[in-house]
Amino acid sequence: MPGLAAMPDDPESSMGLLRLAQAGDRQALDDLLARYLPRLQRWASGRLPIGIRTMNDTADIVQEAVINALRNFNGIEIRTEGAFLAYLRQSVNNRIIDQFRRHLRHPKRDELPDNAVAPGTNPLDAAIGAEAHDLYEAALASLRDEDREVIVLRVEFDLDYDEIAIQLGKPTPAAARMAVVRAIGRLSEAMRRGR
Repeated sequence: MPGLAAMPDDPESSMGLLRLAQAGDRQALDDLLARYLPRLQRWASGRLPIGIRTMNDTADIVQEAVINALRNFNGIEIRTEGAFLAYLRQSVNNRIIDQFRRHLRHPKRDELPDNAVAPGTNPLDAAIGAEAHDLYEAALASLRDEDREVIVLRVEFDLDYDEIAIQLGKPTPAAARMAVVRAIGRLSEAMRRGR
């Protein structure tokens, strides 16, 4: 039936591909990568600080993070497509943080002219943005798995309610929308408590 999620054992579903890949099927792994790499690259684009973007291409960082995450994925249990996407997203996020830390340890040193104007964000705005990001990440980590998956799918991957319903096995897009509204409410409350 159109609009309904594929059956979990259907080899074309992400969960079916995941099971096959965990069993050693190289084609299933390639199909999973083809399905998830573009989403993760869209999510990661713009998250790298400007100085790091010149050192590494976002696509390279995402691909490296996903390959590293999938090296040990035989030992993890993933029950939904949303959980798998959240697992990969966290791996990419960790890799971005690693790149940022590496960049801070070895910053590029250039002479600046006296009349240079700083491009982009000023230090205060950057600090406020980093603080808000840290608050968001901490609040997100404090939520139940299902709430976290819903938020990641909607807010970070910008999936529509039809796609979220399929990813999480919700009966309708309206049920997915309600799950998003409730999860964002819980996220907002967790962020208020974290201040």
